Amino acid sequence: MDLNLHLVRYLVAVVDEGHFGRAAARLLVSGPALSKQIRTLERRLGVELLDRSAHPVVPTEAGRRFLPDARAALAAADRAVAGIEAYRRDLHGVLRLGFMSAATGTHTRRILELLQRDAPAVSVQLVQLPWHEQVSAVRDRTVDAALVRPPVADPGGLRFDLVRHEPRVVALPAGHRLAARSAVTLADLDGEPHVDDDRSDRVWVRWWACDPRPSGAPVRYGPVVHTMDELLEVVGRGAAIAITGGSVADSFRHPDVAFVPVLDVDPCPISLCTLDGEQSTLVAALRRATRAVQDTFGAGS
Repeated sequence: MDLNLHLVRYLVAVVDEGHFGRAAARLLVSGPALSKQIRTLERRLGVELLDRSAHPVVPTEAGRRFLPDARAALAAADRAVAGIEAYRRDLHGVLRLGFMSAATGTHTRRILELLQRDAPAVSVQLVQLPWHEQVSAVRDRTVDAALVRPPVADPGGLRFDLVRHEPRVVALPAGHRLAARSAVTLADLDGEPHVDDDRSDRVWVRWWACDPRPSGAPVRYGPVVHTMDELLEVVGRGAAIAITGGSVADSFRHPDVAFVPVLDVDPCPISLCTLDGEQSTLVAALRRATRAVQDTFGAGS
């Protein structure tokens, strides 16, 4: 018999939610309609796949045997459809490039200029991403590529083409004791509360806060921020400091915030992130443009 993947997707939703009502809401169908579809699948297979007496609903033994390959079939179907969507975007010359705050600068503009030269019909859609979605947006194909900053907790299945390294700076209240310095060290910042972020991976948060510090001093975390505008407001009112990329100082201005270079921290790499197996002609052109800019200007510029 032919397997109806539409029915399989309904089954997986019920198993994942453990409840017909929640699965129906997720699928935007009525509960009775969902139950009827699952029964149709069970009749075609000749077995019961769900134990409806259990709370939450769980698969039967037959369901447990069926689900791993069924999920794999759905994943393969999703990849096939995504491949066609990528092909259609190629035909229409649309490439979606994700970026975070201040990730677009001279290098990015040069990359896009070279891309336009290589693919004159391309239309680039710039998509600003929340900090915590810089990689997930590539994985789920919300964007075709993204300019990302480290660290990436799970780089599996992704490709990173280095664009440049940028120095890191600290954002300080304009009246701070260090704000007039030409540069500071991490030891100068010990004891200062650093902005926090409750949506991003802790590895990301700690890397940007330079936690742990070389001195061994614990890093204190201050108010939670999710955007660059929120960060600048928090710093401007003196509630915390923030270590960030040097390009932020070029892209953002706040009357109550000063940016000072931090001498003893590694620079921040900015990379073009794409799916490792992506074969789109536009993504390939974007990678070529990125390499050309890196070769011309160097990673440290």
